[in-house]
Amino acid sequence: MASLLNSMQETVIKYAEVLSKILRVDVEIVDKDLLRIAGTGMFAQSINQNMGEEGYVYSEVMKTGKDHIIMEPGRHPICKFCHKQENCEETFEVSMPIKIDQEVIGVIGLVCFTKEQRDHIIDNLAVFTEFLEQISDLISSKAREELEKHKMLNLIEILKNIVDKVEQGVIIINQDGKLIRINNTATKMLDFDIGNNEKIKINNTGNQILNLNEYELSIGKKVFNIIGEDYKIVQSGSAYDQVVLFTDLDSLASLGASINITKENLGLDCILGESGEIRLLKSKVKKIAKSNSTVLITGESGTGKELFARSIHMESDRVDNAFVAINCAAIPDALLESELFGYVKGAFTGADPKGKIGKIEYANNGTLFLDEIGDMPLYLQSKLLRVLEQREIVRLGSNSPIPVDVRIIAATNKNLEQLIEDKMFREDLYYRLNVIPFTIPPLRDRKEDINILTNYFIKKYGKLFKKSKVTFTKEVMDIFYKYNWPGNVRELENTVEFIMNMAEKNGVITRNILPKKLLMEERFEIDFLPLSLESMEREYIKKALALYGDSKEGKQKAADELGIGIATLYRKLKKYNLQLSK
Repeated sequence: MASLLNSMQETVIKYAEVLSKILRVDVEIVDKDLLRIAGTGMFAQSINQNMGEEGYVYSEVMKTGKDHIIMEPGRHPICKFCHKQENCEETFEVSMPIKIDQEVIGVIGLVCFTKEQRDHIIDNLAVFTEFLEQISDLISSKAREELEKHKMLNLIEILKNIVDKVEQGVIIINQDGKLIRINNTATKMLDFDIGNNEKIKINNTGNQILNLNEYELSIGKKVFNIIGEDYKIVQSGSAYDQVVLFTDLDSLASLGASINITKENLGLDCILGESGEIRLLKSKVKKIAKSNSTVLITGESGTGKELFARSIHMESDRVDNAFVAINCAAIPDALLESELFGYVKGAFTGADPKGKIGKIEYANNGTLFLDEIGDMPLYLQSKLLRVLEQREIVRLGSNSPIPVDVRIIAATNKNLEQLIEDKMFREDLYYRLNVIPFTIPPLRDRKEDINILTNYFIKKYGKLFKKSKVTFTKEVMDIFYKYNWPGNVRELENTVEFIMNMAEKNGVITRNILPKKLLMEERFEIDFLPLSLESMEREYIKKALALYGDSKEGKQKAADELGIGIATLYRKLKKYNLQLSK
């Protein structure tokens, strides 16, 4: 019997994959010689390897013919001889024997590596154990063709009990392509009631997205695009021929966004500031959020353009769908088109052979944020204009338009009207984007917000660096208020982060810890009274010494900054009686 599982390895692998997909754990199947015949997840790369040095649990199952559930792998007595006991990564195990006429020919192992997997199995242990027993019976019954149909019917009955607990859509189709079973998730995804025995056609398009296959699902005149995998559980002799596990493109977009795209949802409450300008902007966000019109956010770098874009999305009816952000300046022109529109397999040399869904398609029914829109190349601007006007995209290498419902929010720190004059930005696209203009003022024009923002960043980095008792002196805050903040809120946050790095745990922040750039501005804050040139020169030299110190190195830096030689500086120090040390 030892070679039986080997002889049907392809079928055994299929069962292992179905188990893994439905139960959401790693699965391995070994024969009586402890040779791994099938494996998923962590075990997929070690099929056909002998487990003699680590298969003590499976050996026990072989001897007793009974299933084993191990709640704490590594601590269970049966694991004491395993060489991995000290570094066991497993959190839960279920081992089920595969028998023919009471003779054990192999073992199915369900292995959890995370607490989430462990809780998922324990919460449904009775149902999943019963399902596992049915799979074990099905594998052994492959040697008895006359029992195959009966065993498969039992499997489907068990599937009927658990498919509605699965987060994916599940459709079971017989060998004639007629629907046998559909779960509630699939019905909701398709938004279409399908009757039993209705004919379903499934066409694999050849494209893959996130390592899943793309299919066209045809039911009468209705056609759906779905993403998933299909399994032919039994090649012949059974009415239950095919199980399809899938998600729809919209759900995949949200999943893809959460995995590959930043998806931090930040609402109005996360926008700090009590200035009149910020209050007006927050009020405007609420007014425009429910609209589908495009928004053009302008403002200097670091003012929080993406933060406001996210707030518009969070206040809108699209909040349950994806917010997809892409920086047009950060992606080379040659790649930006494929990032936005996606492509089908074989679209161009060097393309992913599986094809790729674009960011616009990811954002379907959600919001697409195009940051640094002023850096988008002209040829792509015309394509974006078509998306705005036609509400459809065409993947690279394809001629088939795909309808999309996307709200576009664009942002820039550039003067687009000047770019239009310079023939670097399309005027028609500008007016199409600028339906709702939204301008964020720089931090220097709302300095009353500096204190609120500074205190927030002090708490944030104090918690991060475990320095909760650090305080800023009034002198430091006065310098903050006087500084121009060309980098706006981003520069303020970076400055506080630097200070918190340099501070002692219970320290008081004084001017000595501040970055030099903040103190540099003080050099030019001379009261412009009627001074002579010599008086002004003396004040500048004093400021330079205060900034860099009167050591030899400090004087050299001061001279460099003042644009004079070190010998000239010494003469000036002597002239104005400012030389404090040699």
